[in-house]
Amino acid sequence: MIPENRPLGMVAALAMMELMTSEQITNAGSVTADHDSIQTHAQTRSRQNSLVTGGPSERKCDLRWRPAMLHSASLRALLPWLTSIIGIVSALCLVIAWFPSTVWNTPIASSDAPAHYYFIRRLLDEGLGAALHLWPHNSFYPPLFHICAYFVIKIAVLFGVQCSIYAAFNITWIIASGVIFPSGMLVLCRYFLQRWNRGNPISNPISRISQASPTSESSSVSESSNVSNQHASSAVNQQYNATLDATFVLQNLLGLFVPVLAVSSVCHPYGLLNAGPLIAFGFATSLLPFLIAATLRLFDEISAREHIVKWLAITAIAGVICLVAHPRIAFTYALILVPFIVLRLPWKLILGAFIAMCVGAVAFVALMLTSFKSDRWANPASWFHSHQPSKNLWESISFCFADGLDGFPAILFALLLIAGTVAAFVCASRRTVVRFSDSLSVAVSTVAPAFSADADALASDTAVPAPAVSPVPTSGLPAVSCSDAADVSLFESSEPSRPRRNDRLRDVIALMAAFLLVTLVYVCTVTLVGALPNIISAPWYRDENRIVTMLPLVALPLLVIGVNAFSECVSACAASASFALSASSFSAKNSVSSSSVPSLSSGPAVSSVKSVSFISNWIGPIAAFLVVAILAVSAQIVCPSRTAVRDAIIAHSSLDQSDPNEQLTEQKIIVLRKVTERTGTQATIISDPLNGSMYAETLFNANMLYPIINARTDVSSAPFGKVETAFASGDVQQVLGTVCPLTDAPKYFLTMGDQAQSLQSFPYRAQYDSFHNEELIDAYVDDGTLVKVADYSQYGQGWALYRFGCAD
Repeated sequence: MIPENRPLGMVAALAMMELMTSEQITNAGSVTADHDSIQTHAQTRSRQNSLVTGGPSERKCDLRWRPAMLHSASLRALLPWLTSIIGIVSALCLVIAWFPSTVWNTPIASSDAPAHYYFIRRLLDEGLGAALHLWPHNSFYPPLFHICAYFVIKIAVLFGVQCSIYAAFNITWIIASGVIFPSGMLVLCRYFLQRWNRGNPISNPISRISQASPTSESSSVSESSNVSNQHASSAVNQQYNATLDATFVLQNLLGLFVPVLAVSSVCHPYGLLNAGPLIAFGFATSLLPFLIAATLRLFDEISAREHIVKWLAITAIAGVICLVAHPRIAFTYALILVPFIVLRLPWKLILGAFIAMCVGAVAFVALMLTSFKSDRWANPASWFHSHQPSKNLWESISFCFADGLDGFPAILFALLLIAGTVAAFVCASRRTVVRFSDSLSVAVSTVAPAFSADADALASDTAVPAPAVSPVPTSGLPAVSCSDAADVSLFESSEPSRPRRNDRLRDVIALMAAFLLVTLVYVCTVTLVGALPNIISAPWYRDENRIVTMLPLVALPLLVIGVNAFSECVSACAASASFALSASSFSAKNSVSSSSVPSLSSGPAVSSVKSVSFISNWIGPIAAFLVVAILAVSAQIVCPSRTAVRDAIIAHSSLDQSDPNEQLTEQKIIVLRKVTERTGTQATIISDPLNGSMYAETLFNANMLYPIINARTDVSSAPFGKVETAFASGDVQQVLGTVCPLTDAPKYFLTMGDQAQSLQSFPYRAQYDSFHNEELIDAYVDDGTLVKVADYSQYGQGWALYRFGCAD
C-alpha cells in the first residue's frame, strides 16, 4: 500500500498518463493553449522558485522549448499537405497505368460513346452556346464533362498542340477519375476523421495534474519537491509537444491511403468507362464527395448556429455543379444523406427535407410519364422486363462488403470494415464499455481513489472554454476504456462548430445506415425481381453500373473511422497492460517512509512514463497503418475485375474484329474516310447509325444526320422520325419531299451492312430497319430516287454511297 501522505498529484499523473490514448493529441492549437496556461501558473510562483531553481536557468529552458514547438507546428502544417499530395499523385498514377492505350487514337465502340464524342464536336463547331442543347434535336443534355473536354482542346491550342476529341475525352476522364474523385474522397474521409478526433484533451496530463493547485492532502509537500516535479513535467511536456502525436500521424497516414483505396475498386471509376460509357454520370459521381462533405459541414453549422449562410452558399454551388454534370446524381445524394438528415438536423428541417424529396420524386415521376410512353406504368412488376439477375444473394452482399475488390484484398477489406465498424460503435456508444483486466482494476484502486467527475459532463451542447489549470479531482479515478477519453469535449478554439454529445455515435449510425441502404439498392438490382425491387432501383434505371458507384462513397468513410477507432482500442489495451507494470514499479521504487517525498524527476520514473506513453500511443496507429498499407498495396496486385474491364475496353476500341458488321473495323474506317473525301464536310449523310457510320462525325468531321444511336424520333420538331417514316414508305415523292429540304448542301445515303451485334440491346433499333433493307434500296435506285456514286463492295457486301435525286 502507498502511504496516505504520498503526493497524490504525482501518482495520479502516472495514472492519467496511462489513460492517454492516441486520440488525445490532435492539434497544435490546443497544445499551445495548454502551455500558455502552464507558463501563466509558473509565473505566479516565479518568486518562490527563483531561490531554488534560479530565474535565468528557467528562462533558458523556456527559450529552448519554443523552437521545438515551432518545429512541431511546422510539421503539423506540412504533413497534411504532404500526405494529401502523395496520396492523390499515387491515385493518379494508378489510373493512368490502368488506362487503355488503344483509345487515344480510336473511339470506344459502344452505345453511348458516339454521343459524348458528338457533344464535344458540337461545342467545337458552335461554341459554348451549344451547351444548353447538345442533343441532335437541340434538347438539353448535362454538358459539364463535355465543356471540360472542350477547354482541354482550347488550352492545348494555346500551347500550339493539336488535341483530338478522343484525347480531350480521355484527359478529362483521367482528371476526373484520378484527381477529382480521390481528392473528394479524401475531403470526405478527413471530415469524418476530424469529427471523430476532435473534442479530445490535447495537453499533457502530467502538466495538467502536477501544475494543479495543491489539495489539502498534498499541501504539506515541500517546495523543493514541487520544483523537482516541475522539471520532470517540463521534460515530459517537451517529449509530448516536440514530436507529432500518434493520432495526428495516423490521421494523415490514413489520408495517404484514402485516395489510393478510392481508385482501387472496380466500382468507380473504371466500370462506367466500359458501360456505355456512362461518362456524364461518372463525372457527377466523381464530384459528389465534395457535395456530401459540404452538406455535412452545413449540418454542423446549423447545429452550432454559426456561418450558416456561408456554408449554405458553398453547398448550393457544389449542388449546382453536380446537377450540371448529371441531374440523376441527386438520387445517389439523397440516398446517402437521408440517415444524416434524420440524426443531425432539427425536426423542422427534417420535415422540410423530406417534403423537398417528395416534391422531387413527384417531379421525376411526371417527367418519366411524359417523356417515355409505355403501357406498363401501372404494373411495376413489368418494368425492366428484359432485366436478368446477375448475382445470387450471397454474391451481391459480399460484393458490397468487399467494395468490389477481388481475392485477398476483398477479404481483408470486409474484415476491416466489420471489425472497424464494431470498434467504432463500441467506442462511440458508451453502452458497451471495454473492461480491462482485474490486475488493472486492482492497480487503479490501489494507486489512487476513483475520480467522481464523469467525462461526459464536459461534453455538453454549450461551448466549453479552454480550461484553466484546475486541481486534480481526488474523489475517484475512472476506469480506463477507449471511450472515456474520447468523449471529453475539450477542443481548439478555432474549431468552427462545437461538438455535441454523441457526435461519434451519430456518425457511426448514419454511415452504417447509408451503407445498408446502398446495399439494399444493389441487392434489389442484381439479385431480386418483382415490383418492389423495380421501384427501389428505378431512379438508377435498374442499372448495376450506376448503383455500384455508390459503394465507395459509404464503404470507405466507414472503413476509415473504423480503423481509427480500432487503433484507439488497441492503444487502450496496450495502455492497460503496461499500466499495471508501471504502477507496481512506481510503487516499489517509492516505498519509503512517510516523511520522504518521491520525485517524478528521477531517471527511472521518467523513463517508465516515457516508455508507457510511447507504447500506449503508438502501438495502435502502427498496427492500423500496417493493415491499411497491406490492403492498399494488395489491391493493386490482385485486381482481376479491373483488368477485365480494361480488356473489354481494349476489345471495344480494337479495329481487328472477327465480325465484319461490328461498329468499327479497319474496312469501315477506310470506307468512312473515302466517303468524307467524296462528300465533303458540309453535305448531309444518312445511314443506319447502328452500323458504325455515326463515327464519321468525329473521326472525319462528316455531317451525319444520325451522329448517335438514339436521335429521339419521338420529338416532333426533329427531322429524324420524318426521314425514317418517309424512307420506309417506298413513296418517291414523300422521300424527296422530306430529305431534300433538310439543308442546302447535297444529301447522300450510305449502306454499310447490318446492324452491329454489340448494339442489339438498344431498345429502338427497329426504327432503322428500312435503312438496311436491300429490296427497298434497290427500288429507290431503279426509280432514280437514289443514284450510286461510289461502290465499296470490295470492303463489304452491298456497301455503297448514293446521292438523293434532289435539285441540288
